[in-house]
Amino acid sequence: MGALLRWAEADRAAVRGVLSEALVLMPIGATEQHGPHLPTGTDAFLAAAVCEHAAELAAPRAERALLLAPPIPYGASDHHLPFNGTLSLSAQTLSRVLDDLARSIAVQGGRRLVIVNGHGGNVGVCHAFAGAASTRHGLAVAHTDYWRVLDPEDIVPGHAGEFETSQMLAVRGELVREPAVREQPRQPRVSDVDVHSEKAWQDIDGYTDRPELAAADRGGRWFEEITSGLADRFVKLAKVL
Repeated sequence: MGALLRWAEADRAAVRGVLSEALVLMPIGATEQHGPHLPTGTDAFLAAAVCEHAAELAAPRAERALLLAPPIPYGASDHHLPFNGTLSLSAQTLSRVLDDLARSIAVQGGRRLVIVNGHGGNVGVCHAFAGAASTRHGLAVAHTDYWRVLDPEDIVPGHAGEFETSQMLAVRGELVREPAVREQPRQPRVSDVDVHSEKAWQDIDGYTDRPELAAADRGGRWFEEITSGLADRFVKLAKVL
């Protein structure tokens, strides 16, 4: 069965010893405003935490080694810049960063890469990068957004709302402030169409839905369900990639 190796804690010989056969796991998040109640590192904290815990669960069952890369703490977050507290990469720069990291893995003999994303603004970039890198570098590249493990009818991932606030209460509760109670803002919607505007974000003060309903026990259950589901996917990817 496979083993779990943390890239940043290993020496070069240890990495070289597993890289050609390993499944490289790379979490990516963002550093951006998360309303007045959550830390700016929320997406980076959660992406790193779910990926690492899932890797720990998967390693004893995986058919190859799992090599956990350091998390990428920055993402495509330009839409949050008006609120301050955000460190953003443009979509083009993020794509180049991911491509350079994929190239680094490939030239050293790596053949399998899994991106575990924790920020909505990264979704399109990660998807486009995965398709391009697989051809450009001879890598098998998989990409998932960690919340996709859950039934979409059971959660609203949102931004700094109940879902993320609950998980942060469970994972890094000391960093969470008491959310204000507010009336749910109404946003105009068009079915099957994504609409982006600065005014829409300003109208909701930079966060969605009902963070005041968050609870640590619910966040813990979501976290365990996500990591268990991700672990199953890592085991399958280790077999098929």
